[in-house]
Order: sequence, then C-alpha cells, then structure tokens
Amino acid sequence: MMILGANPVSQYLSYKKDIDQALEKVLSNGNYILGEEVRAFEGEFSKYVGVDNGVGVGSGTEALHIALKACDIGPGDEVITVSHTAVATAAAITMSGAKPVFVDIEPRFYNMDPNKIQSAISSTTKAIIPVHLYGCPAEIDSILDIAKKNNLKVIEDCSQSHGAKYQGKNVGSFGDLSCFSFYPTKNLGAIGDGGIILSNNKALAAKCRLIREYGWKERYVSSIDGINSRLDEIQAAILRVKLKYLDRDNQKRIKIAEHYSELLEISNLKLPEVSSNCLHVYHLFVIRTTLRSELKEYLEANGVFANIQYPVPCHLQPIYRENDSSNNCLLTEKISNEILSLPIYPELSLDAVNKVASLINQFLA
Repeated sequence: MMILGANPVSQYLSYKKDIDQALEKVLSNGNYILGEEVRAFEGEFSKYVGVDNGVGVGSGTEALHIALKACDIGPGDEVITVSHTAVATAAAITMSGAKPVFVDIEPRFYNMDPNKIQSAISSTTKAIIPVHLYGCPAEIDSILDIAKKNNLKVIEDCSQSHGAKYQGKNVGSFGDLSCFSFYPTKNLGAIGDGGIILSNNKALAAKCRLIREYGWKERYVSSIDGINSRLDEIQAAILRVKLKYLDRDNQKRIKIAEHYSELLEISNLKLPEVSSNCLHVYHLFVIRTTLRSELKEYLEANGVFANIQYPVPCHLQPIYRENDSSNNCLLTEKISNEILSLPIYPELSLDAVNKVASLINQFLA
C-alpha cells in the first residue's frame, strides 16, 4: 500500500459517527445555504482564533478576493506577497484587478522576509499578504510594523496554519483581515471547498458579508458590488465537528514531525526549523535536498508518495512572468528545486513514519 502525503478519507473515518449525525441533521432540516450551521461555525471558529467576526465563504481563494475587495483594492493597485506560495494567493490578487508584487523569503522558515518588503513598496501599494506557510507562522510583528509605517492593510493568508501560534496568539488574529481555506487536506478540512474571513474590524467584516452574497443588505437589493461565495451548511456542519478535535490533531502532526526529525539526522538533508516563539502545526513536513528528484523517484518506487510545494514559484508562472513584479526572489527559485513534502496527517502511523525515514536514510547514506 502506498503511503500518501495526505489522506482525507482517514480523517472522515476517524470522526465518521459525529460527521454522519451532523450531515443527517442538515439534510433533514432543508436549509442548505447560510443557515444555523454556518452562523454557528463562524462564531465558533472566530472564538477559537481569538477574533470578533467571521464570514464563511466558498473557498480560501475567494476569502482573499473578498478581503481585498472589502479594502477597496482593485485595478491600478499593488499588493505585496510572496512568490513561494500556492498560486491561489496571487490569483486572488489578480481577481481583484490589482497587481501582485512578489518578494523573497527568509532562509529558515521559507516565509516572507520582512527585510525585502520596504523596497517593494510603491505609491500604488495598498496591502501586504503574508502567508503562514506549511503551518509555520510568518514574522508577523515585523510585517505589521512596516505596514503601519506605510499605511498599508495586512491580510493574513492562514490557509496552511489553522491553530498555529505566534508569540502565544493564533495566526489570523493579527492583521486587518485574515483568510483560511478548508480544502479537504488542510489541518481543518471540509469534505469539499470552503473558506472563512476573520476580522476584529466590524465594518470590514460587515462589508465582506455583503460582498459574499451579491452585495445584498436585503434580499434581491445589491447595495455594493458583490459576488456569490457562500460556505454551505453541509461543510459548516462538518467543520464544526472537526474543529472540536483540531488541537488534538495538530498535536498528532507535531508528534509525527518530531519523530521524523529524530530519525532523519543526516548532514546533507535540511529539516524544518521551529522558532522558540511559535507553534508550528505542520500542515506539511518539508525537507530540502539537492537530490530532490532522485529521492522523490526512489520513495515512489518504494510505495511512498512525496509531493512538492511548490515546484514553480508564482513569479515564474507564465501569467505572472509577464508583469515583471518579482523583487529578486533568488532564494525562492533555489529552494523550489530542492524541497520535498513528506507524508504527514494525523492518522499516519509511526510505523509508516519509520518506513519513510528508513528509505530516506538508505538513499542518502
């Protein structure tokens, strides 16, 4: 049997009884869009993160798009983000009509390098989107300082960091707005698409709520330009079940990561680093080696599927290469050829971890 990088079916089976009961309740009551399950989840997840307001939407990408629209960011504006991220981050910026400006990452955690931001700011820059990548928080306090000095909005992309903490506070509680994805393989995953926008700014949250459903203040009357992006009742019900177990599942991920790290003490292999002031929740366990392609092939030949997040940086994607908006993302380009994500999810057994580590040690010996 192949050891997969993620297995959303195993998580469903872990909570099958609770999830099936929640689904039966939704299917029976006949209210499938923006009902009591969505309202309850918005409140519960906001409370979990430590933020006042939550707005459930259709996906993490749409969460970012709506957050940008709520900040009146559009054509002619620039938004600074990283190139080393899922292309969804950049796609949300272009969906708003703005231009993504890519900055490089720092070498330890592969998150946005605060030292690269100031030189990327122009007269048309309106916001910064830091990404808390792989489950590891970005250096958010430095980013907030720069944003404040330059009167810029900060929209946190927390799509890979549900439950991660920076200096004791949950990521998603720092910026003007924060956005989460509930794609099935996330630390908190739906069984389908879903997302949420969080904010302590009541006015911004209210605007996001209008935008997600055609700009309606009252049904059929659009007061502002809006779209259709609604978290449905079924996904909200599933997420309410899984949220109860998120911290426990994150602890399982941490235990697996620690086990990998104990077994993979190899001089020519770079392992994930953990900052003393952060809680890393290991959405991904990413190693780095110059023998990446060969190692990936070897693992797959031996029944282990390892993934690459991400093989082509955003600024080198054909659609973004043309806008000449990268700011010397040399480290991003270097690591894109060296990184490899090992299997990690809460239900992964330590025996499976032992197998993966043993194969890597054999290959790199």
